[in-house]
This record gives sequence, structure tokens and C-alpha cells, in this order.
Amino acid sequence: MPTTCEPDDSLIRPPRLPPKPKVKLSVQTLPRTGGIGFFGPLTIHPDFWDRGVGKRLMEPVMECFENWGIQHAGLFTFAQSAKHVGFYQRFGFWPRFLTAVMSKPIAPDVRARQWSTFGETAVDDREMVLSACRALTNSIYAGLDVSREISAVADQNLGDTVLLWEDSELLGLAICHIGPRTEAGSGTCYVKFGAARPGAAVEQTFGKLLDACEELAGSHKTARLVAGMNTARHEAYRQMQARGFHTDLQGVVMSQPNEDGYNRPGVYLIDDWR
Repeated sequence: MPTTCEPDDSLIRPPRLPPKPKVKLSVQTLPRTGGIGFFGPLTIHPDFWDRGVGKRLMEPVMECFENWGIQHAGLFTFAQSAKHVGFYQRFGFWPRFLTAVMSKPIAPDVRARQWSTFGETAVDDREMVLSACRALTNSIYAGLDVSREISAVADQNLGDTVLLWEDSELLGLAICHIGPRTEAGSGTCYVKFGAARPGAAVEQTFGKLLDACEELAGSHKTARLVAGMNTARHEAYRQMQARGFHTDLQGVVMSQPNEDGYNRPGVYLIDDWR
């Protein structure tokens, strides 16, 4: 279990030792075309360890996934812990590739912007933009939809979403939490989700998306950019390494069913399922 955390990044993540057993559940769904769901962290007070509380927490989680029609469920856990991996296997989750939570230092940048943000989009145009976001993510994995997350970040003033356009086609997006009282923490910009449109130019698009995230972080005077990358998406992982990202935390993604989902070669997508 982690022993430290940022003092101000607890907007969604629970403290390590909650007063009562609890589970946090986070899901994106498209009920009509399928859906992807993930949950975590499942956190239990030490006084209740090894007393069946984990099983009692998991049962309603699995029931929710079934009721919501989730087609691909997943979680992020400690790769080195046989106890954690074995526990989730009892519920049909299987370990697959490692996910690296990576970061790099950021310096202020004065380059001309070649991107826009959801926050600066006119209110009357926002539904059109969200529709374009849904189309982009659906082109990567059927049913993948982060439009509610984009709206939540804007409505709660947690950061912003970077948008890369070519004429009227959306090529990339990145949902970013920025600074204190968000999942990023002070001095940090955290890319919670990012994706580049598949196609012949996807590698170049992903590079431009990373540039845009760095520029957004620099414009907010943050010192660090954080992003998660599943190593099954090895082309994107190597590009991040080449751009100076280093791994701070490493865990394993467990999936139900035991399938790739969008964690596969050729996909240029940022997330970490924490």
C-alpha cells in the first residue's frame, strides 16, 4: 500500500486509512453500445483486514457492473502483491500488462498555440464538441466515452480539456487536472485521459497532444506533468520515454474478461485506471 500522497490531491481519492471500510467506484458507460468500467481504490481499515470485508465490498461493485451492462471492467493494483492479484482473480479479473504512472518537469513555454480547450468553447458549441469527443474515443474502442468526465472537469473547475483540431475534425483530446484540490495536487498537471485519433498520422498527432499538454501545464505555472501509460501500448509508451517522461509508480492492470480492450499496440491513449 502507498504510505504517502500529495496533501491536496484528495478531491476524489480517499485517504489511506478511512474511518470505515469503503470503496470508490468510477465508471464511463455508453449503455446502448457497450461500456468500459473501472473501480478503485478498494480501501479497508487495518482493523478489518482478513475478515471478508473485501468480498462484501466487491459483490455490489460487480452487481453494478452487471446492471450497467459493462462489457470490459478493469482495475489498477500492486503488481508485486500476490495477495492483491489473487483476491481480484476470484472475481474474474486477470493481470495483464504493467501501467506506468510517468512524469516530467515543465518549463514555461511561449510557443504559439496550435490547440484549443473545452473551457474556452462557447456554451452553445459544447454539445457539438462532446459529440466529436465521443466519436474519437469510439473509433479507438466501441463504447468508450469520456464526455461526462470532460463536462465534470469544466463544471467543477478542476482543470481543462485540450482539443486538437484539423479543420472540423477532432484529432486528439486530453483531460487535465491542474493544481491543488484536484487529482493533480499543487504544482502538477495530471493528464487523467488522453487519446489521439487512429490513422496514418497517429504518432505525429500524439506528439502534438503531448506538446499541448506541456504548454497547458506551463501556462498554469505548474512544475510537473503526470500521465499514465499502459505498456501494452508500447509505441506510445516509448514516445513518452523519448520525450523525457520517467516512471514514478508502476502497477498492473487487471481486466475482466481477460482481453486487451484498448490496451494494445497501435493505440495512442493516456490513462492509468487509478
